[in-house]
Amino acid sequence: MSVGLLDDLGRRLSAVNLAPPGVCGVLTRVTGMLLGARGVRAPLGSYCEVMAEQGEGITCEVVGFSGEEVMLMPLAAVQGLLPGTGVRVVTQTARVGVGDALLGRVVDGLGRPLDGGADIEPTAFVALRGERKNPLRRAPIDGVLDVGVRAINSFLTIGLGQRIGLIAGSGVGKSVLLGMMTRFTAADVVVIGMIGERGREVLDFVTETLGEEGRKRAVVVAAPGDCSPVVRLRATHYTCAIAEHFRDQGKQVLLLMDSLTRVAHAQREVGLAVGEPPTTKGYTPSVFSLINELVERAGSVAAGGSVTGIYTILAEGDDANDPIVDGARAILDGHVLLSRDLAAMGQYPAIDINLSVSRLANRLVSAEQRVLVRKFRRLMATWEENRDLVSVGAYRAGANPDLDEALQRRSALQAFMQQDVDQRVGYAEGFRELAEVLS
Repeated sequence: MSVGLLDDLGRRLSAVNLAPPGVCGVLTRVTGMLLGARGVRAPLGSYCEVMAEQGEGITCEVVGFSGEEVMLMPLAAVQGLLPGTGVRVVTQTARVGVGDALLGRVVDGLGRPLDGGADIEPTAFVALRGERKNPLRRAPIDGVLDVGVRAINSFLTIGLGQRIGLIAGSGVGKSVLLGMMTRFTAADVVVIGMIGERGREVLDFVTETLGEEGRKRAVVVAAPGDCSPVVRLRATHYTCAIAEHFRDQGKQVLLLMDSLTRVAHAQREVGLAVGEPPTTKGYTPSVFSLINELVERAGSVAAGGSVTGIYTILAEGDDANDPIVDGARAILDGHVLLSRDLAAMGQYPAIDINLSVSRLANRLVSAEQRVLVRKFRRLMATWEENRDLVSVGAYRAGANPDLDEALQRRSALQAFMQQDVDQRVGYAEGFRELAEVLS
């Protein structure tokens, strides 16, 4: 890596406290993705440069220690390294550059533009992993965030500062739903982290799903699956740091993280490489600590700003009891479950409201609205319980008044749950339509 790029990395992304340029240690081993070096004195999370044979360096992050050996993970492919290669410290602390210039831009995990635009000049440098908030100094969640999606606004009402999971298998429509919320939300700023996704999906989301209008108030941080796990994790924390920056300006921020499962995969790779013991499905203990840390970075603050977090969670094999699904569901303030069966029947968004919940919805909606929501849920649940009975013609009208009403309103109930990808339905409008469906 050239001196200019190293200076840029320190100036834009880190603490700008560069160590002396001389070599301070040597490379002792290379084991898969893990490098070992001796003679280096650097804290966890700092960055070092390992000299390559051609003279260009490979930037690495300090991820652990073993005796006197410092364990490093590279941010790029490892090529041209020799035993005894020199190692020097680049930064002592991990800080990132943020600012309003990020709005409308697509950047990678190191803050470099991916959209072909000019370099981004930060106006402030903040801690990459944020600062822990006193739970008693958080603001109460008492305001509604209108996301423009009828089913979520009505049945899974989201509050400003709430953390909610979007659980789905592959190909069920979670990226399209994210795009709808990005374009339709009433939030001031939308920060999107696309972690571990395919490069084609990043392109499609930015150009088609998000579109030019959606990009104007959005920041996209992309770290596709071919990036180093260290870069993917850095991109995750960078996404949260950007959201916190706008929150501290008093803005209402919508944070979309796609996906929390791939973040867990990246942390698992790092954890296994440094010797952590594997647990369920090979996930290391640090994976679940990381999920808690990321979720706690969202929320409201007393100054008036908020970060509302929506985290997609990939249910591998449509297993709702996957360790990441189960762990995230326990610490989030609710979850939206997308059903493959509903998607197969042509219902989009394929939200299964009977298996989805917002833990704060009751405090956010009025008593009249709660009555409407409970009645709709009861009719939908009654239909699901008796679907087979009706299908085989074994049900006699009049035996169950709720089922009679559910059958009578079935078409209207299904139509209410569906929404075109280009159609925005506001919070108040959705409840008016719900009242009409149930009247």
